[in-house]
Amino acid sequence: MPLPIPRSLTAGLVLLTVCGSSAAQAGKADAPIPAATLALMAQKGTTAAAPVLFRAYKKESEIEVWKKGPSGYVHIKTFPICRWSGQLGPKRKSGDRQTPEGFYTVPRRQMNPNSHYYLSFDVGYPNAYDRAHGGTGSAVMVHGICSSMGCFAMTDNTVGEIYAIAREALNGGQAAFQFQSYPFRMSAENMARHRTDPNIGFWRELKAGSDRFEASREELQVSVIAGRYAFAPSRDPAREAAVATYRAIEEARMAALAESGEPAVRTTYSDGGQHAFWAAYTARGGAVGDISRPEALAYAGQEVVVVPGHRAPRPVPESVWAAWGGPDSGLALRQMAGFVPIYERAPDPFGVLASRLPARYGDGLPSLLAATLSESPGPGAGRPILAGSGAGLIASAERL
Repeated sequence: MPLPIPRSLTAGLVLLTVCGSSAAQAGKADAPIPAATLALMAQKGTTAAAPVLFRAYKKESEIEVWKKGPSGYVHIKTFPICRWSGQLGPKRKSGDRQTPEGFYTVPRRQMNPNSHYYLSFDVGYPNAYDRAHGGTGSAVMVHGICSSMGCFAMTDNTVGEIYAIAREALNGGQAAFQFQSYPFRMSAENMARHRTDPNIGFWRELKAGSDRFEASREELQVSVIAGRYAFAPSRDPAREAAVATYRAIEEARMAALAESGEPAVRTTYSDGGQHAFWAAYTARGGAVGDISRPEALAYAGQEVVVVPGHRAPRPVPESVWAAWGGPDSGLALRQMAGFVPIYERAPDPFGVLASRLPARYGDGLPSLLAATLSESPGPGAGRPILAGSGAGLIASAERL
């Protein structure tokens, strides 16, 4: 017969378990930034206490860490995103399993050291832009456990380091850090490739912010005006001039790519598997949590061409045009005594074809065009020539 366990001992064991769990959780939340990352910061002239911002790219499945240095923000390192769900494009409503896109702010109160997903912070969805467009939902996190239902899911080790970097910046006096979320790296090439996507107008707004950061290396001062993102200009005239130059170059590049025949694509639904890290992680038995659409994993993040690419025709060299129109060319007008160029003559819609019968078919192209446009029969014509119908060309060709 088992001996009864005193109630006081049972209570003590429960308290020990709870306290042990709390201590372990506190240990995770207070873990230091790895020495190698601190060394990277020092190399780039910044510190753990300096302000931080994060930039997430869904298609590439990466989150970048940027720290403020003496001359602006500098890139420190890039972490792979273990999982994000949905398609490229913004989050619209609660339960759509979409990972949001836009510009978000994370104050200390949104840091969660007691997360059920190892450690986490709330990115701040919905922001003012999302609310202006009817966006609903909440609790979109960067967290651990590698399971996403619309969040940025990382491995526990990765989110632990990200959490530590953010914590030290807040401890250093930063009131809140910025979290920029993009569908993909906002290059002219990617914008041109996704130019037929229904979200392209929204993405152009995001690109304006991305370009500004790339050129100025200053934290974006974001507002929402008439339902659109707006960005305050830099107080430094040189930086603002750099932004204008960068934006002009990118706009020209996008237009040139579209004109040159760059294919347009869409990206398939994703529920993990976008980063090469994923294959190695799952191969060694890493936990991946719930997967909303397992059948989508095989094709996650792949590009589907919706407008095939084509090569733009090469421009004809000026020397070739000159040869075609030169005096020795078969296409040149025959020079005759008293010849007056047509552009110097008075309009005569009823005039007859005055040029002589050409010796070669190629020599006759100007005559054929004149005959068609004048609606007048040439020498020996047996039937009328109808302007604009193509019959004039056919009739004249038959007589050559």
